[in-house]
Amino acid sequence: MKKQICLFICFFLCFFLFLSSFAEDRILEPVCPVPEYVTWLLEVASEEVGYREAEHGRSKYGEWAGDPYCQWCAEFICWCVDQVDLRHGTNLLNQVFPKYSGSNTGRSWFIKAGRYAIRKGEVEGWGYEWLKGQDEFLRSGTYIPQPGDYVFFTWTGSEDTDHVALVEYCTADNEGTVTVHVIEGNNPVSVARNSYLLTSSQILGYGTVNDLVDITMRFGNNGEKVRQLQDKLNYLGYLDEQYITGNYGNATAEAVRQFQSDHSLRPNMIANIKTQNLLDELIDQKIDSDPLTWTVIDD
Repeated sequence: MKKQICLFICFFLCFFLFLSSFAEDRILEPVCPVPEYVTWLLEVASEEVGYREAEHGRSKYGEWAGDPYCQWCAEFICWCVDQVDLRHGTNLLNQVFPKYSGSNTGRSWFIKAGRYAIRKGEVEGWGYEWLKGQDEFLRSGTYIPQPGDYVFFTWTGSEDTDHVALVEYCTADNEGTVTVHVIEGNNPVSVARNSYLLTSSQILGYGTVNDLVDITMRFGNNGEKVRQLQDKLNYLGYLDEQYITGNYGNATAEAVRQFQSDHSLRPNMIANIKTQNLLDELIDQKIDSDPLTWTVIDD
Protein backbone atom coordinates (compact mmCIF):
# COMPACT_ATOMS: atom_id res chain seq x y z
CA MET A 1 0.00 0.00 0.00
CA LYS A 2 2.81 2.40 0.95
CA LYS A 3 4.55 1.61 -2.33
CA GLN A 4 1.40 2.46 -4.27
CA ILE A 5 1.00 5.76 -2.40
CA CYS A 6 4.63 6.70 -3.13
CA LEU A 7 4.18 5.85 -6.79
CA PHE A 8 1.01 7.94 -6.90
CA ILE A 9 2.78 10.91 -5.30
CA CYS A 10 5.70 10.63 -7.72
CA PHE A 11 3.31 10.42 -10.66
CA PHE A 12 1.36 13.44 -9.40
CA LEU A 13 4.53 15.52 -8.96
CA CYS A 14 5.82 14.60 -12.40
CA PHE A 15 2.45 15.42 -13.96
CA PHE A 16 2.36 18.78 -12.12
CA LEU A 17 5.86 19.66 -13.34
CA PHE A 18 4.88 18.64 -16.86
CA LEU A 19 1.85 20.92 -16.80
CA SER A 20 3.88 23.76 -15.27
CA SER A 21 6.25 23.64 -18.20
CA PHE A 22 3.35 24.66 -20.42
CA ALA A 23 2.25 27.55 -18.21
CA GLU A 24 1.85 30.80 -20.08
CA ASP A 25 4.75 33.22 -19.96
CA ARG A 26 3.94 36.49 -18.22
CA ILE A 27 4.05 39.72 -20.18
CA LEU A 28 6.55 42.17 -18.70
CA GLU A 29 5.19 45.59 -17.83
CA PRO A 30 7.01 48.43 -19.60
CA VAL A 31 9.31 50.43 -17.32
CA CYS A 32 7.92 53.69 -18.76
CA PRO A 33 4.41 54.69 -19.81
CA VAL A 34 3.85 53.72 -23.45
CA PRO A 35 3.34 56.89 -25.53
CA GLU A 36 0.11 57.05 -27.48
CA TYR A 37 2.04 57.28 -30.74
CA VAL A 38 3.69 53.92 -29.97
CA THR A 39 0.25 52.36 -29.49
CA TRP A 40 -0.77 53.79 -32.87
CA LEU A 41 2.43 52.51 -34.47
CA LEU A 42 1.91 48.98 -33.19
CA GLU A 43 -1.70 49.09 -34.38
CA VAL A 44 -0.57 49.99 -37.90
CA ALA A 45 2.11 47.29 -37.88
CA SER A 46 -0.39 44.69 -36.63
CA GLU A 47 -2.76 45.53 -39.48
CA GLU A 48 0.01 44.62 -41.93
CA VAL A 49 0.69 41.15 -40.51
CA GLY A 50 0.13 38.65 -43.32
CA TYR A 51 1.11 40.99 -46.14
CA ARG A 52 3.28 39.17 -48.72
CA GLU A 53 5.61 40.63 -51.28
CA ALA A 54 4.78 40.23 -54.97
CA GLU A 55 6.82 38.55 -57.69
CA HIS A 56 10.57 39.20 -57.67
CA GLY A 57 10.38 40.69 -54.17
CA ARG A 58 8.32 43.75 -55.06
CA SER A 59 6.65 45.34 -52.02
CA LYS A 60 4.50 48.38 -51.38
CA TYR A 61 6.94 49.42 -48.64
CA GLY A 62 9.81 49.43 -51.13
CA GLU A 63 7.66 51.37 -53.58
CA TRP A 64 6.91 53.95 -50.91
CA ALA A 65 10.64 54.28 -50.17
CA GLY A 66 11.59 54.55 -53.83
CA ASP A 67 12.99 51.06 -54.45
CA PRO A 68 10.19 48.52 -55.13
CA TYR A 69 12.55 45.51 -55.10
CA CYS A 70 14.63 46.30 -52.02
CA GLN A 71 15.00 44.14 -48.92
CA TRP A 72 12.23 45.89 -47.06
CA CYS A 73 12.49 45.29 -43.30
CA ALA A 74 13.44 48.93 -42.57
CA GLU A 75 11.10 50.29 -45.22
CA PHE A 76 8.20 48.44 -43.60
CA ILE A 77 8.73 50.11 -40.21
CA CYS A 78 9.32 53.54 -41.80
CA TRP A 79 6.11 53.12 -43.80
CA CYS A 80 4.22 52.30 -40.58
CA VAL A 81 5.59 55.43 -38.90
CA ASP A 82 4.53 57.49 -41.91
CA GLN A 83 1.02 56.00 -41.68
CA VAL A 84 0.79 57.16 -38.06
CA ASP A 85 1.77 60.67 -39.16
CA LEU A 86 -0.86 60.64 -41.90
CA ARG A 87 -3.65 59.25 -39.73
CA HIS A 88 -3.02 61.20 -36.53
CA GLY A 89 -1.25 64.37 -37.63
CA THR A 90 1.93 63.54 -35.74
CA ASN A 91 5.44 64.38 -36.90
CA LEU A 92 7.35 61.22 -36.00
CA LEU A 93 9.29 60.33 -39.15
CA ASN A 94 12.82 61.73 -38.97
CA GLN A 95 12.00 63.31 -35.60
CA VAL A 96 11.23 60.43 -33.21
CA PHE A 97 12.06 57.59 -35.62
CA PRO A 98 14.44 57.56 -38.59
CA LYS A 99 13.54 57.33 -42.24
CA TYR A 100 16.20 55.13 -43.79
CA SER A 101 17.04 52.18 -46.00
CA GLY A 102 20.76 51.37 -45.82
CA SER A 103 22.51 49.02 -43.42
CA ASN A 104 23.65 50.71 -40.17
CA THR A 105 21.91 53.98 -41.07
CA GLY A 106 19.05 53.47 -38.64
CA ARG A 107 21.33 52.44 -35.80
CA SER A 108 23.60 55.45 -36.42
CA TRP A 109 20.53 57.72 -36.35
CA PHE A 110 19.49 56.41 -32.91
CA ILE A 111 23.05 56.73 -31.56
CA LYS A 112 23.16 60.38 -32.61
CA ALA A 113 19.67 60.92 -31.15
CA GLY A 114 20.92 59.56 -27.80
CA ARG A 115 18.55 56.61 -27.81
CA TYR A 116 20.52 53.46 -28.53
CA ALA A 117 21.10 50.50 -26.19
CA ILE A 118 23.71 47.97 -27.22
CA ARG A 119 23.11 44.35 -26.22
CA LYS A 120 26.65 44.05 -24.88
CA GLY A 121 30.11 45.49 -25.47
CA GLU A 122 31.13 48.91 -26.75
CA VAL A 123 29.41 51.21 -29.20
CA GLU A 124 31.96 51.75 -31.94
CA GLY A 125 33.56 55.19 -31.76
CA TRP A 126 31.99 55.91 -28.38
CA GLY A 127 32.43 53.30 -25.64
CA TYR A 128 30.49 51.31 -23.08
CA GLU A 129 26.90 52.04 -22.04
CA TRP A 130 24.97 51.68 -18.79
CA LEU A 131 21.41 52.08 -17.55
CA LYS A 132 20.80 55.55 -16.14
CA GLY A 133 21.67 55.73 -12.46
CA GLN A 134 23.54 52.42 -12.50
CA ASP A 135 27.27 51.84 -12.07
CA GLU A 136 27.70 48.73 -14.21
CA PHE A 137 28.03 48.48 -17.97
CA LEU A 138 25.34 46.88 -20.11
CA ARG A 139 25.79 43.18 -20.68
CA SER A 140 23.64 40.69 -22.55
CA GLY A 141 20.18 40.72 -20.98
CA THR A 142 20.58 43.94 -18.96
CA TYR A 143 18.40 46.14 -21.14
CA ILE A 144 14.88 44.82 -21.68
CA PRO A 145 13.38 46.46 -24.78
CA GLN A 146 10.17 48.45 -24.53
CA PRO A 147 7.16 48.56 -26.89
CA GLY A 148 8.05 50.56 -29.98
CA ASP A 149 11.80 49.99 -29.76
CA TYR A 150 13.64 48.92 -32.90
CA VAL A 151 15.71 45.72 -32.70
CA PHE A 152 18.81 45.60 -34.90
CA PHE A 153 20.10 42.17 -35.92
CA THR A 154 23.12 40.60 -37.55
CA TRP A 155 22.82 37.31 -39.42
CA THR A 156 26.55 37.01 -40.10
CA GLY A 157 28.07 37.69 -36.70
CA SER A 158 29.52 41.01 -37.83
CA GLU A 159 28.73 44.40 -36.29
CA ASP A 160 26.76 45.47 -39.36
CA THR A 161 22.97 45.50 -39.18
CA ASP A 162 21.29 42.95 -41.47
CA HIS A 163 17.71 43.24 -40.24
CA VAL A 164 15.44 45.37 -38.08
CA ALA A 165 12.15 44.60 -36.29
CA LEU A 166 9.64 46.46 -34.13
CA VAL A 167 9.22 45.41 -30.48
CA GLU A 168 5.64 44.60 -29.53
CA TYR A 169 6.23 43.34 -25.97
CA CYS A 170 8.47 41.05 -23.88
CA THR A 171 7.65 37.96 -21.83
CA ALA A 172 9.39 35.99 -19.11
CA ASP A 173 8.92 32.31 -18.30
CA ASN A 174 9.01 30.63 -14.89
CA GLU A 175 12.79 30.46 -14.99
CA GLY A 176 13.15 34.16 -15.81
CA THR A 177 14.11 33.66 -19.44
CA VAL A 178 13.02 36.76 -21.37
CA THR A 179 11.72 36.62 -24.92
CA VAL A 180 11.37 39.64 -27.20
CA HIS A 181 8.22 39.59 -29.35
CA VAL A 182 8.36 41.61 -32.55
CA ILE A 183 6.56 42.49 -35.75
CA GLU A 184 8.91 42.41 -38.72
CA GLY A 185 8.87 42.85 -42.46
CA ASN A 186 10.75 40.77 -45.02
CA ASN A 187 10.35 37.59 -42.95
CA PRO A 188 11.37 36.26 -45.41
CA VAL A 189 8.68 37.40 -47.85
CA SER A 190 5.95 38.68 -45.54
CA VAL A 191 5.08 40.79 -42.52
CA ALA A 192 4.94 38.46 -39.54
CA ARG A 193 5.18 38.22 -35.79
CA ASN A 194 8.30 36.58 -34.47
CA SER A 195 10.17 36.14 -31.19
CA TYR A 196 13.82 36.08 -30.13
CA LEU A 197 15.56 35.32 -26.85
CA LEU A 198 16.72 38.49 -25.14
CA THR A 199 20.26 37.11 -25.00
CA SER A 200 20.37 36.02 -28.66
CA SER A 201 23.76 36.72 -30.23
CA GLN A 202 21.91 37.83 -33.37
CA ILE A 203 20.69 40.96 -31.55
CA LEU A 204 23.11 43.87 -31.86
CA GLY A 205 21.09 46.44 -29.93
CA TYR A 206 18.00 48.60 -29.77
CA GLY A 207 16.86 51.97 -31.03
CA THR A 208 14.85 53.05 -28.02
CA VAL A 209 11.68 55.07 -27.58
CA ASN A 210 12.80 56.29 -24.16
CA ASP A 211 16.14 57.74 -23.05
CA LEU A 212 17.10 55.01 -20.56
CA VAL A 213 20.79 54.48 -21.26
CA ASP A 214 23.91 56.63 -20.93
CA ILE A 215 27.07 56.23 -22.99
CA THR A 216 30.80 56.93 -22.74
CA MET A 217 31.73 60.04 -24.72
CA ARG A 218 35.03 61.32 -26.07
CA PHE A 219 36.57 63.87 -28.43
CA GLY A 220 34.95 63.73 -31.87
CA ASN A 221 31.56 62.39 -30.79
CA ASN A 222 28.47 64.38 -31.70
CA GLY A 223 24.78 64.11 -30.96
CA GLU A 224 22.12 64.57 -28.32
CA LYS A 225 24.08 62.84 -25.55
CA VAL A 226 26.98 65.25 -26.08
CA ARG A 227 24.61 68.21 -25.89
CA GLN A 228 23.18 66.87 -22.61
CA LEU A 229 26.71 66.52 -21.23
CA GLN A 230 27.52 70.08 -22.27
CA ASP A 231 24.35 71.36 -20.57
CA LYS A 232 25.48 69.71 -17.32
CA LEU A 233 29.01 71.09 -17.56
CA ASN A 234 27.57 74.54 -18.23
CA TYR A 235 25.20 74.31 -15.25
CA LEU A 236 28.14 73.50 -12.96
CA GLY A 237 30.25 76.32 -14.40
CA TYR A 238 32.76 74.27 -16.39
CA LEU A 239 31.67 75.16 -19.94
CA ASP A 240 30.56 78.40 -21.53
CA GLU A 241 27.13 78.40 -23.13
CA GLN A 242 28.56 79.10 -26.59
CA TYR A 243 30.06 75.59 -26.63
CA ILE A 244 26.73 73.79 -26.17
CA THR A 245 26.70 72.55 -29.75
CA GLY A 246 26.36 68.77 -29.56
CA ASN A 247 29.96 68.39 -30.77
CA TYR A 248 32.59 67.03 -28.38
CA GLY A 249 35.44 69.39 -29.27
CA ASN A 250 38.42 70.88 -27.46
CA ALA A 251 36.35 73.06 -25.13
CA THR A 252 34.22 70.13 -23.96
CA ALA A 253 37.26 67.88 -23.56
CA GLU A 254 39.00 70.53 -21.44
CA ALA A 255 35.86 71.07 -19.35
CA VAL A 256 35.65 67.34 -18.67
CA ARG A 257 39.36 67.25 -17.76
CA GLN A 258 38.95 70.14 -15.32
CA PHE A 259 35.90 68.54 -13.71
CA GLN A 260 37.77 65.26 -13.32
CA SER A 261 40.80 67.00 -11.80
CA ASP A 262 38.63 68.93 -9.35
CA HIS A 263 37.00 65.72 -8.10
CA SER A 264 39.97 63.33 -7.92
CA LEU A 265 39.03 61.42 -11.07
CA ARG A 266 41.54 60.39 -13.70
CA PRO A 267 41.79 63.47 -15.99
CA ASN A 268 41.58 61.64 -19.32
CA MET A 269 39.03 63.99 -20.99
CA ILE A 270 36.70 61.01 -21.53
CA ALA A 271 33.19 61.32 -20.07
CA ASN A 272 33.05 57.81 -18.67
CA ILE A 273 30.63 56.21 -16.23
CA LYS A 274 32.31 57.60 -13.08
CA THR A 275 32.53 61.10 -14.52
CA GLN A 276 28.91 61.21 -15.69
CA ASN A 277 27.45 59.65 -12.54
CA LEU A 278 29.31 62.19 -10.38
CA LEU A 279 28.12 64.99 -12.65
CA ASP A 280 24.53 63.86 -12.17
CA GLU A 281 24.99 63.57 -8.41
CA LEU A 282 26.41 67.08 -8.07
CA ILE A 283 23.73 68.54 -10.33
CA ASP A 284 21.00 66.96 -8.19
CA GLN A 285 22.62 68.45 -5.08
CA LYS A 286 22.81 71.90 -6.68
CA ILE A 287 19.19 71.75 -7.86
CA ASP A 288 18.05 70.74 -4.35
CA SER A 289 19.84 73.75 -2.85
CA ASP A 290 18.87 76.27 -5.54
CA PRO A 291 15.80 78.36 -4.53
CA LEU A 292 15.13 79.12 -8.20
CA THR A 293 14.26 75.45 -8.75
CA TRP A 294 11.98 75.07 -5.73
CA THR A 295 8.26 74.59 -6.25
CA VAL A 296 6.06 76.86 -4.12
CA ILE A 297 2.90 75.16 -2.84
CA ASP A 298 0.12 77.28 -1.39
CA ASP A 299 -1.62 75.92 1.68
